[in-house]
Amino acid sequence: MNNPSNQKLVVVTGASSGIGLALVKALLAEGYAVLGIAKSFEKAGLNHPNFSGRSINLADLDGLPEAMSLLLNEIDRPIKALINNAGIGRMGFLEQLSVKDIRLVMDTNLTSQVIVTKTFLPLLKKQGEGDILFMGSEAALKGARQGSIYCASKFALRGFSQALREECGKSGVRITLINPGAVRTPFFEKLQFEPGLAAENAIEPEDIASAVSMVLAARSGTVFDEITLSPRNQVWKKKD
Repeated sequence: MNNPSNQKLVVVTGASSGIGLALVKALLAEGYAVLGIAKSFEKAGLNHPNFSGRSINLADLDGLPEAMSLLLNEIDRPIKALINNAGIGRMGFLEQLSVKDIRLVMDTNLTSQVIVTKTFLPLLKKQGEGDILFMGSEAALKGARQGSIYCASKFALRGFSQALREECGKSGVRITLINPGAVRTPFFEKLQFEPGLAAENAIEPEDIASAVSMVLAARSGTVFDEITLSPRNQVWKKKD
């Protein structure tokens, strides 16, 4: 990656759609260089001189450490932040979920984020500054029917972020967990329910991008431990 201006870099996983794509666009508008990670960028429509995308399957845990190590070797500029945004949902009563689905949710929502963070953390500590953000969920705060595995993955991610915050307090690296409620994104395309149609029934990806901007702009001595964003009037509806 070329670094003519010593421009700071933000790394975003799950960068090809939904919240991740909104984050990428907002960060580019704010003048950051952005390195996006996603399974595919075919439909993302990203064409910006300060954006670079890498196609990596985060659910491939066996190949992920090497892929991340190779990626880290390409980086030649200061890293402002790592945003662990990638996530997947499989909903249903526990007995309806396959073992494959259970593993996919836990591997994507938790274990892959641990591996990605483990890759970047030594560099951020060496810099003496930087942010690591995790995209949690309201499902990290309260269990819900037909969400046992999804909630478990987000509860675990919340515990991981809290412990990591304690580990990093003296290093200059800040850890933030963002817990959105219903967000109007393609996340619901393969699910049997979605937010209501009214504007107040769901938050928009750009709302989360605004919260991320606030975290990154905060004084270095201040940490936003957790931020919860909720629709003013959350309503769920079954799909026809």
